[in-house]
This record gives sequence, structure tokens and C-alpha cells, in this order.
Amino acid sequence: MYIEIRDTEALVLFGFALCDRLSPLVSASVFLNAPPSPIRAAGNWKQTHLRRRLPSSPSPRCGMRPGRPKIGDHATSDVVVRLRTPEGRDEWLYCHSAVLAAGSTYFADRLSDAWPTCQILGSRYCVEVYCQEPDLSSHVSALRLLYAGEPCSRFGVRGALGVLRAAVSLGCAQIAAACAGYIEAAPWDEADEEEILRAVPGLGAPYECILARLRPIDPAPVAGIFLSAFRLATRSSAAGPARELKSAAQEQLEYMLTEDDDAPLIALDDDNVRSQVKDCVTGLLSRSSDFLSSVLTKQKETPLVGYEGELRLELHTFVCDVSWVCQILSKLEMMKCIVLYWVGVSSDVVEAVEAVCPGCDCLKTRLKVVEVSAKVLEAVAFGNIVLPTEKRHRMVNVWIAFARTTKALIVQADRDDDEDGDAETPKANLDSEVWQGLESAFVSVVLTLPSDCQAGILSEWLQSKHVRYPDLTEAFEAWCYRSKVAKRRLSFLSDVDRVS
Repeated sequence: MYIEIRDTEALVLFGFALCDRLSPLVSASVFLNAPPSPIRAAGNWKQTHLRRRLPSSPSPRCGMRPGRPKIGDHATSDVVVRLRTPEGRDEWLYCHSAVLAAGSTYFADRLSDAWPTCQILGSRYCVEVYCQEPDLSSHVSALRLLYAGEPCSRFGVRGALGVLRAAVSLGCAQIAAACAGYIEAAPWDEADEEEILRAVPGLGAPYECILARLRPIDPAPVAGIFLSAFRLATRSSAAGPARELKSAAQEQLEYMLTEDDDAPLIALDDDNVRSQVKDCVTGLLSRSSDFLSSVLTKQKETPLVGYEGELRLELHTFVCDVSWVCQILSKLEMMKCIVLYWVGVSSDVVEAVEAVCPGCDCLKTRLKVVEVSAKVLEAVAFGNIVLPTEKRHRMVNVWIAFARTTKALIVQADRDDDEDGDAETPKANLDSEVWQGLESAFVSVVLTLPSDCQAGILSEWLQSKHVRYPDLTEAFEAWCYRSKVAKRRLSFLSDVDRVS
């Protein structure tokens, strides 16, 4: 029996009917001289064809339309690109073999005579392209770019990255190069960087240039940036943007030296870096000493009336800089220079603070001074810096009195705020760990002093009305025990003297 079917859609429906009659497992692609699809069963494939009307081939009498062909032009199309995803998405794009083969090595191979499984749909070749669901729109964009070149900037960084992945998979070298060039030159946000780090390494060596801004830098430029930023961070403060830049430099230097999930960015044992850091710190401390001397000189000559605001700001700036330098030097294990300086100017610092910031005025400055003193005393208490007995004794006497007074002023300021009903205003204070660390340092350093020196410090502490801070109970107990058993424990010295 001979059946002639002229209509294309009727031909496809007849093929489906024949396939269903033969076996429900036979794919309609068998009828169309194509291998069975691994994604969809025959029933779903049939439904797709029922929803779509296959176009007829271009009429020979009309020929090709003049000018460059356009994607989706049914009249001139001679190939259908079928984009399919594991989730069942199925997109058909009516294309032109000449355009595809010229811009894509993948399509050039698929449309060549050497490819064994060309499919025919309505007198058109059909090329199936499988991709993941999130990449479908990027594949469509890549195919459209084969027809009309558009600037990659219209897709944005992440959009261009998706088109780049699609272009690489389809062998569209020109599109891939354009996308890579745009991504490499465009600014990225944090989300862009994470997406780029996930995608680019798998695209191959030609596209690794995109990662240039994220690659580890050589040690020499790192050291250069670190030292330049450190000079800026220890420079005299100016107003406005210069001060903000200085604060930003200090913040980034701390980050560069922080040891977290990643190692510090700068080598902590670099002698050149340490030498230049020491020079910068010496300059800062020299300017600080000059300022302290000028304040004390002015105070002795004339009252500081009219200069308080300016002097308070400058004093606060110097103390903040010294506090920040302590953090950096502790990470570089270079605290000795700051300890020796602070011990030497302790009395001048206290006198200047009392002159410029009396009473509860400028509690923030007093707290910064306490913070620096805590770091210095901890370095001495832990034995990292060795000081003579006389300097340890003088240092403890000066800073116990200052810490005691400052603590009392904070309590008084809190009480005044509560009485005024200003409970919501942030209150100036240090973290409790700073106070505890300072107290522990006091106890440790006191216990390193000779017994007579300890007795003098403890006697003054017990007579003070601010005996609650610092709490030297531990030192007092140790002194009592040592003093009581001293004769028995050191009796051998008397025996040695007698024999001698």
C-alpha cells in the first residue's frame, strides 16, 4: 500500500502514530533518522511537536533574502538548534548553517558531512545542544551574538561570564574572547568575584588572565605598599580627608598583619621592613615628646586658657597613634622601643593629661592612655621586655595612681548620666578585658619588686579610698607569705655567713 503525505505536520503526526503502534519505547527521532534522546521519552517528544508547528523549507522560487540572515527567520533558516536541559526545558532556535559554522567550531563539526547522526526536521538539519538549566539563557545569548555583535557590557559581569561559558562550550572563539576581555576590564563586586573564581579556572589556560587581579602578589610590592601605608599612618594628622585616609591606612595595616584563616600578608621577619618601621615609630615618638614638652612649658609660663580645645585634640591624636603603634609593634615583636619610651615619659604624660583634660573632661583621651599603659605593663609583666628595678617601681607607682583616678572618674560620669536621665547615651569606657589585663599586669610587676618596694605600694593601696581598683589582694597575700617565712627560707644564708 502506498500513502503519499504532502503536509509536513501531517507527516510528523503519522510518524508518531507509527512509532506508538510499533512500541511505546521507540523515540520519534527514529522516524526522523536521529538517535533516541537520552533526556525525554517518546511521549514527551511527541507533545513538544504537537505544540509546535514545524516550518516548511524556504521556497526555491523565492531564494534567500538579501542581506545578513537573522536568527529566528523561518523563511531562510536551514537548521534548527534545539537547546535541552535535564529539567525538561526545550528551546528551538531557527538558524543558518553558514552563520553557525563560521562562528562556532562545535556547529561546524556537527553540520559537516563527517558527522554521522545529522537529524532532519522539516527539510532542516536539527542539532541538539544539552546544557544545564541556569546556562540556557546564556546559550541563547551566545547564538544571538553569532548573528549580531553586541557589547558584552549589556550583560553585566555575571551575565558575560555565563555567555563566556556557553561560548567556550560551543567553540565560539571570537565571542569568548570579547567576553573575557570585558570581564577582565570591568569592576567586580564581591559576588562577581566568587562567581568568577568558581567558573574561570575550569575554562582553560586562555582565560586565566581574568584572574590576574586575584592572584597572590610578589613579596617586594607587598613590602613597598606596607611601608608606604605605615609612613602615612604615623604622619601628623591633618583635618578632613587626610585624617580619613590615615585612619583607613591604619585599619588596612592591622588587617595585613592579622593572622586569621590566612597568613599575614607581610613577612614579620623582614629586616628591611622592621628597620623602616622602627624609623617611622621613632619619628612619631619624637613628635609626641616635643608636644608634651610644649604643653608642660606653656602650663608653667601661662594658663592654658583659650588653647584647651586645640591641645585636647592634638593630645588625643598622639595618644591614639601611640596606641595603634602598640598593636602593630606587638605583632611584629618590636614592643621594646615603645616600652622604653612610655616608661621614660610616664610622668610627663600624666601631667599633660591632668593639665589639658582635668576631671571628667575628655575621658576618651584618659582611657586611651590607660590602654597604652596596659599594653606596656603587660609586655613587662610577661618578661618580654626587661627593665631595671628602679624603672619598674616608678612605672607601677605612676600608672596605679592614674588608673585608680580614671576608674573613679568613669564611675562618677556614669552616676551623673543616670541622675540626668541620659541612660541611652553611649558611655565612655574600656572593654572589661583591658581593665582585667591591666590589673593582672600590676600584680605581676609588683611581685617582681624588692619586698620593701612592695610594702610601700601595698601600704598606699590599702590607705586609698579607691581600693577597689586595682585589686592588689593577690600581691598582698603573696607579700604576707613571703615576709613571714623569709627568715626560715633564707636561714641558710646566715649559716653561710657564719662559716665564712
